[in-house]
Amino acid sequence: MELYDDLLNAVQNEYDRVRILKADEHKTLSVLRHKTRGTRYIFRNYEGSGEVYRKLLPISCPHLPQIMEAAEWNGKTAVLEEYVQGDTLYFLLEGGNLSAAKAKDIMLQLCRGLSVLHSLGAVHRDIKPENVILRGDEAVLIDFDASRIVKAEHDADTVILGTVGFAAPEQYGLSQSDERADIYSLGVLLNVMLTGKHPSKELASGKMGRIVRRCTMVNPKERYQNVHSLMRAL
Repeated sequence: MELYDDLLNAVQNEYDRVRILKADEHKTLSVLRHKTRGTRYIFRNYEGSGEVYRKLLPISCPHLPQIMEAAEWNGKTAVLEEYVQGDTLYFLLEGGNLSAAKAKDIMLQLCRGLSVLHSLGAVHRDIKPENVILRGDEAVLIDFDASRIVKAEHDADTVILGTVGFAAPEQYGLSQSDERADIYSLGVLLNVMLTGKHPSKELASGKMGRIVRRCTMVNPKERYQNVHSLMRAL
């Protein structure tokens, strides 16, 4: 409780709120500006576990936001993190589909970020265009509110989270989600970048389509088993 309250007090006293990105009964997401340094940050306060954010505290990776502080109390998590300047992939795709070369480049960068996340025993569980920011030519995967640590003793996820269309079948209680759930979401994302559609509606052509198909197999054992295998295929 003390760390949680300290973070809330610091946010109130040391930062100005620039704007609120999202606010409901379960979550508040804001852009803050430090009063003296002028640096912008993202502050999130939500109901749920902050275990993954805490594991990311010492991590520095160009494809993941830097987590500055993270604290939990009574089922709530508060996080102060780097403000990643750029447009979301969702915004970029509003202008049309991407070339195979551009889509491949984004995929490889996301795989590098996920390699770090998965090495911590974590799975993102909510990969989608809205959660990818293009900082110049750099792809950054954001928002770990739905992320979880894989627990070998569990048969299924204790909390069902994810975005319909991008979430793997096992995220709906069929089995425990692991890094192969993120492989599934990456496959859908690749297809959306190339065709603008879910692979069930229109599959990308050629080799990319074959990669998408393997990523999105219903049975996790039939997918690429880790991001390194997917990177080699790409």
